[in-house]
Amino acid sequence: MTSRTFVAACLVPLAAFTLAFLALPLVRLLQGSVETEAGWAIYLQILQKPRYLETLVNTVLVSLAVSVTALLISTVAGVFLARNRFFGRGLLLSILTLPLAFPGVVVGFMIILLGGRQGLFNQLLPGHVVFAYSLTGLFLGYLYFSIPRVLLTVMAAVEKLDPALEEAARTLGASPLRVVVDVILPGLAPSLVAAGAIAFATAMGAFGTAFTLATNIDVLPMVIYTEFTLSANIAMASALSVLLGLVTWVLLLAARSFTGTTVAAGG
Repeated sequence: MTSRTFVAACLVPLAAFTLAFLALPLVRLLQGSVETEAGWAIYLQILQKPRYLETLVNTVLVSLAVSVTALLISTVAGVFLARNRFFGRGLLLSILTLPLAFPGVVVGFMIILLGGRQGLFNQLLPGHVVFAYSLTGLFLGYLYFSIPRVLLTVMAAVEKLDPALEEAARTLGASPLRVVVDVILPGLAPSLVAAGAIAFATAMGAFGTAFTLATNIDVLPMVIYTEFTLSANIAMASALSVLLGLVTWVLLLAARSFTGTTVAAGG
């Protein structure tokens, strides 16, 4: 067997998997979205109907807010943890990455225990403090499992920074703030963009947390679920799925063009 034949034989399983589990489902999803009288106009209906448009805007805004907040928190914490060694550091890292062990349903349940009708905030604070079943609760739930993902990416990027560049900046009289702005942040920029893109994509498609908190929440994964299961509106569910995937793909593509191959390892 020649080397070319061997390589071709090894690629057969990959090609079969790509066709069966990636290409065909995507083609069928797109086909299912236009199998109505509206045809391709169903995508225009999403932008024309207030419920669908508001759901799309809410999903994008929550995902952006989660990404930005996770980046702010995780960058500060990641730089500190990567540059400092102290007693209990390993335990602290274990606690900060603990959300990775929980599925979305558990995260949603934890938010209910914190901000639900019988939650901790409602019991301890005066007044009726309930936020679990709103976009605020969803934001906190998404943030909970986004922070460890971004944190690990930031810490890995900090380890790769060249300390000599920071020493040179300080030798030339740069203040600590200027070192951060001119040396550290530019060095971390590709990893930050990659981590933010992954956090955004995860929040856009997260279902378990939204399903648990879904009393007053309309985000795309929940609307897709209700259109498919309750209304049997296969075409609209497919069209919304395509739109969700398209928005996420465009952002990941933009992030990849900025960071090269970093996005692939960002999660």
